[in-house]
Amino acid sequence: MNENDYKLAVAEWRKCRPDYYLITQLIKQTNQIFELSKEQIDKIKEKNNYPDICAEVGVFENCMVLIFLPLDETGHIDKSVVEYQYTKLQVFKQNIRLQETKEFTVVKNAVLSSELTKIDDNTNTNLPVTNQPILDQDIAVESIERWKNEGMEWFFRECTEFGGERIFKRFYIPMADLSHPYPEVTGIKCSFGLRYNDIYQRMLVTVIFISFHQLLQEGESTETISNTYDWAKPCPPVCRIPELGF
Repeated sequence: MNENDYKLAVAEWRKCRPDYYLITQLIKQTNQIFELSKEQIDKIKEKNNYPDICAEVGVFENCMVLIFLPLDETGHIDKSVVEYQYTKLQVFKQNIRLQETKEFTVVKNAVLSSELTKIDDNTNTNLPVTNQPILDQDIAVESIERWKNEGMEWFFRECTEFGGERIFKRFYIPMADLSHPYPEVTGIKCSFGLRYNDIYQRMLVTVIFISFHQLLQEGESTETISNTYDWAKPCPPVCRIPELGF
């Protein structure tokens, strides 16, 4: 997507935010998702130089889209990049497997006396240590199901009571979600979710990333492996790029 299409897409979403009917024309089903290919992920990683990346929401070719804006080292939009990766909201007709594997190390100790009599016996279990930014699978599933069942009610309330001002304009996504060197991410599916935020004391829409790997990690370390990763922070209310404003 070029810079002009990006600006038009963002302006179109700005027009839709206060109008519940227009939103229902974009989100006809709450089981729609976004998809990112490996080629798109590689291009996003190549251009972005900040721990987060900004995914701006827009309307392009009559579809809701996420437009990935590369940020420089200071967290501002990199003005030298004028071609943006984007993905359309679409119905996904296949099953999506969410996999979370926990590995445990069990250490069993026994002590024998000089008379070969057992004088001590204990078992220790090392619980998993998370070494990747993961979102617990149960929380992810609950958030996605809540979006499917209550997402349009959330939009209706935001439009009728708040004029769409609190509806998301963009999301901030940890780059760690997109750049796992091992196992390599071969594609990502992104679903909206609804999750309660204690700080803002209300339900917020998030984007949950479900990644697909070439292989699972191996090794003897105690760890948790998951294909469900961190949740994106919506703006508003979490706005981190001053130049874009609220």
